[in-house]
Amino acid sequence: MKVVVEADGGSRGNPGPAGFGAVVRDAGTGAVLAERSESLGIATNNAAEYAGLIAGLTAAAEVGATEVDVRMDSKLVIEQMAGRWQIKHPGLRPLAAKAADLVRGFASVRYQWIPRERNQHADRLANEAMDAATQAELTEAATEQSWEPREDPPTRLILVRHGETPLTAEKRYSGRGDVPLAPVGEAQARAAAERLKSLGPLSAVVSSPLQRCTQTAGYIAEMADAELPVEVMPDLIEVDFGQWEALTFAEARERDPAAMQAWLKSTAVAPPGGESFQRVAQRVRRAIAQIRQQHAGHTVAVVSHVSPIKLILRDALAAGDAFLYRLYLDPAGISVVDLYPDGGVAVRSVNETGHLPSR
Repeated sequence: MKVVVEADGGSRGNPGPAGFGAVVRDAGTGAVLAERSESLGIATNNAAEYAGLIAGLTAAAEVGATEVDVRMDSKLVIEQMAGRWQIKHPGLRPLAAKAADLVRGFASVRYQWIPRERNQHADRLANEAMDAATQAELTEAATEQSWEPREDPPTRLILVRHGETPLTAEKRYSGRGDVPLAPVGEAQARAAAERLKSLGPLSAVVSSPLQRCTQTAGYIAEMADAELPVEVMPDLIEVDFGQWEALTFAEARERDPAAMQAWLKSTAVAPPGGESFQRVAQRVRRAIAQIRQQHAGHTVAVVSHVSPIKLILRDALAAGDAFLYRLYLDPAGISVVDLYPDGGVAVRSVNETGHLPSR
């Protein structure tokens, strides 16, 4: 199989908060087979570019590629890997050697320099990773571990999963399909709205754009102490399951067992035609940053889906990716997270269900 690897990396400062992005495409159709992106902490531009190349080659091997066309807007990396320029900087030699080891696993690898405007996908991933690295550096600098009670009011997120839909009841992948709440889901949403009334006055109700969430958010907004509009935030939408949409786990695994295994092993891997958990995490962090900016020190109901809420809780608990597969979130379950101005986080509850009607 022949693929194209597009890769990029950079840093905010040189060195500075750094990150990379890489995309693997089918050489024939241009379809995205895999994405990779990661923050690197403090690193140089060139080291981040090499990290992007390494990630792209690794992803190409994982999808079973035999021939690879590498396209980057880094003249230095392309010329060095093609053997036309010497690698003079000692810090880059181990990275180039690692890339060369990966290259030996393919039948052929070609290198091509492209202008930045033709590398926008990888460039966007790299910039999002740099944003995350910058935020992590600021948080680390600002936050001290302490049991001392905080006096500044937190921004409280009341995370609410939408109520049950027909696909939820059948345990089918429900991503971008815009299915409405089932009757039992409407009852669950009303019960969640009643529960939120006891958690203090709300400053805002924000929601994924899909109707199973806007319906749930509508009940919450109606029952709030003050009449509130539902603010739709596109970044809170569910993961795109691509070709697995509306399938059960067993059906998806039977259809493409290799893709399923790769997806379960890495949050950087997307379902065929879909979206990786790493990409979801990036946009969800962007949504939370916006909420904190607009509603600092207040309580906000955040109505979303399983994947975004799990990722918010993973980050809040500083947990690893295994957390995503070990946490269960019920329809209309409630979780509460406090975010403090100094970067501190307090998770107060996870998947409250005592308010839900019995089945």
